[in-house]
Amino acid sequence: MINYVTLGVSDLASAKAFYSELFAELGAKILLDMDRISFFGKTMKEPMLAICVPFNKEPAQPGNGNMVSFAPGSKAAVDTLYHKAIALGASCDGAPGQRIANTFYGAYVKDADGNKLCFSYFG
Repeated sequence: MINYVTLGVSDLASAKAFYSELFAELGAKILLDMDRISFFGKTMKEPMLAICVPFNKEPAQPGNGNMVSFAPGSKAAVDTLYHKAIALGASCDGAPGQRIANTFYGAYVKDADGNKLCFSYFG
């Protein structure tokens, strides 16, 4: 159902480097790269993440309550992505841990522009 989700960024080159490195182990890469927007994913037929400099040329701002969640496939992979994001310059917004009794395990970070990301595992 989801084709892609877009996050606004202030420095496209830095954001491309961050997300390229962060998602490399998941097999995601830049699939489409244009002047002000880049799409990350495994294939153009699966859900993607787009990062862009806002079209209206206003400063990029994260939305209050907005978040994108990524499913790397296991609790260990959640931990790995969380620690990798922190090492790449993201800030902690909730360390990895069990959130809902044996149902939801998650970790939260904010990228350099303040966009909130979740790495999650249901199971």
